[in-house]
Amino acid sequence: MPNKIIFKKKIENFNKKISIPGDKSLSIRWVLISSLSKGISTAQNLLMSKDVLAAIQTVKKLGVKVVFNNQTCKIFGVGINGYKYKKNIVINAKNSGTLGRLILGLLIDAPVPIKMIGDKSLSKRDFKRIADPLSKFGATFKLNKNYGLPLIIKGSKKLKPINFYENKGSAQCKSSVILAGIKTNGKTIIKAKKSRNHTELLFKHLKLPIKIKRKKNFDLIEVNKVKKINPINYKIPSDISSSAFFIALTVLSKKSQLTIRDVNINPSRVGMLTILKKMGVKISFEKKRIYNGEPIANIIVKSPKILKSLNCPSKLNSSAIDEFLVIFLIAAKAKGVSFFKNLEELNKKESPRLKWGAKILKMMGIKIITTKNSIKIFGNPKLEITKKIIIKNYLKDHRIFMTSVIGALSFGGIWHIHDKDSIKTSFPSFLKTLDILKK
Repeated sequence: MPNKIIFKKKIENFNKKISIPGDKSLSIRWVLISSLSKGISTAQNLLMSKDVLAAIQTVKKLGVKVVFNNQTCKIFGVGINGYKYKKNIVINAKNSGTLGRLILGLLIDAPVPIKMIGDKSLSKRDFKRIADPLSKFGATFKLNKNYGLPLIIKGSKKLKPINFYENKGSAQCKSSVILAGIKTNGKTIIKAKKSRNHTELLFKHLKLPIKIKRKKNFDLIEVNKVKKINPINYKIPSDISSSAFFIALTVLSKKSQLTIRDVNINPSRVGMLTILKKMGVKISFEKKRIYNGEPIANIIVKSPKILKSLNCPSKLNSSAIDEFLVIFLIAAKAKGVSFFKNLEELNKKESPRLKWGAKILKMMGIKIITTKNSIKIFGNPKLEITKKIIIKNYLKDHRIFMTSVIGALSFGGIWHIHDKDSIKTSFPSFLKTLDILKK
């Protein structure tokens, strides 16, 4: 069966309500932190993607029992120091940077060397940025010459707290250091550029020893050793990053409206919504509430008559970093020239996404000007594609696949999009959810 999909026509207008699977970031954090709890943690709406399943396989290799039953997942936590370290353990983080970096923080006291591997895409990503601070705790690392995977970590029994300045806006590196801090005597202090704060919110909800002082441009975080984590019962909210593709499709379709139920609207994740509002899109929330420390709500989106271009403020980059590919698509239909800058982190994701975003827009016939960290998009509100477009060889980046699908359904043309199995990384039911809007 060919691992590609072909689209030949645009989507019709729609007015629908849909549900999206659980948030990937929260799902992985639930797995890792529950594994260290004392007791049985239960999750509903856990995202059943390759990344999350890789996290489950990882904790199982460390001696943690995991049971699935009637769409729920139960993790039998082993306690903060309960991991079992056998010789020659190999952890496969697959495509997940979140898993690959966060688990290293929890392996900070591993008494034996542990090898980590990943897929072709993850293996190219920079692990020196997390090996450096974790080494200061006392762990030792063996990295390959390109600082990617495979790597080997060996922990220490004599961990010492550190001061860490996280200046790239990487929630993964920040969270990994926080997790290492809970296994270390003394106070670990992190000065972190603004980024996703799911780990901090979950720690606050669990009443773990963390203090956060929010400054204008950074957060000052203090974390101390944890003796016990209580079990975490969690119905995982829907993923805003997965929702983004359907929000974009609504924005790019005429006379359409969409409601997405129970979405995580954490302020560190909703940069796309802020950007779209600046472009003239009507977005509203209903049933807004706090659940397990996270704000969630139903998101209602209406397609605008006119899309305005914008000069995107860089301060929104970290809160929209996973959504920029579809934001670029929306800018392609805006009236005027849109400019996005300081996006160097975008090329350090599963694939060089800034380069791929530019490549897709060029194939669509959109004029662009790019530098190594910026893109200027000359929007065309009347764009109608009639030619054939082929998307392949993109390191099986799930977000490039889904962005291409939205482009096909929004602008027309004949799109041949390869490696459709890439969606198993984050959103296995993407195409089935899409069918709901096409009916």
